[in-house]
Amino acid sequence: MEYIPAKTIVTRTKSTQWFGASYNMNIYRGCCHGCIYCDSRSECYGIQEFDRVCAKENALNIIRNDLRRKVKPGIVSTGAMSDPYNPFERELELTRHALELLSAYGFGAAIATKSELILRDIDVLQEIAQQKPAVCKITITTCDDALSQRIEPGAPVSSRRFQVVEELAHAGLFAGILLMPVLPFLEDTQENILGIVERAAEAGAKFIYPAFGMTLRQNQREYYLQKLEELFPGQGLAARYQRRYGTSYECASPQAGKLWKVFSQACDKAGILYQMFDIVKAIHLGYEEEQLAFF
Repeated sequence: MEYIPAKTIVTRTKSTQWFGASYNMNIYRGCCHGCIYCDSRSECYGIQEFDRVCAKENALNIIRNDLRRKVKPGIVSTGAMSDPYNPFERELELTRHALELLSAYGFGAAIATKSELILRDIDVLQEIAQQKPAVCKITITTCDDALSQRIEPGAPVSSRRFQVVEELAHAGLFAGILLMPVLPFLEDTQENILGIVERAAEAGAKFIYPAFGMTLRQNQREYYLQKLEELFPGQGLAARYQRRYGTSYECASPQAGKLWKVFSQACDKAGILYQMFDIVKAIHLGYEEEQLAFF
């Protein structure tokens, strides 16, 4: 494990609209899930060898000091730039100990991950949830295990991730699905979207937050198109992307409007939240101080 220097780790967010989080926390840099669509490879982030995981030096002491300096406890989000539950976390336990610090200092947590290792920390998340929200966001972009193995080779297959959602929900935690990105020409079918909603409902997911499309920018665009050629030879997917999107950053699915309609109807029928305002409202429900601050 390579360690890299850091001055601060828990930083203030520009708004609390994203799952009610007031702060961001990234303990690791890089990720080894190998997802072909990951925006964190983009040149603007300046991360060399993104598929190699590094940890921030003296991370727990920095996090402790960061939390001490915060005037108002809030929800701390992690997993935006790299998965906090990479394979090294099993031994290092940096994410687990960081969650213990959040609990000790009265902060909430909002975790985004594809890893089943989050189940190890259910006990700490339950401690957090006694005083502040503990939100568990599991990324699932397809209900087809074979496809997930191709495009997310280092992550558990989708069916296992649905099981993770179920176990988190069974433990009383606020758990749901990040349905993003939905890759144009690969995952943007009604069958896939409705399949995910159905499986999410069976797992007891509280929410599904979607993005019917993806983003592509310098470095990541070239990487992604190359991977399409390697993984789906003869299908002309890279050429379709180039014709439709060129160098555009936002690559919405051509089916986005239709998919939103069937998705929202299916979620309404299943009682699953999908609008961010409603999700954030539900996150704060039962936490009087947090709820008043939100409204």
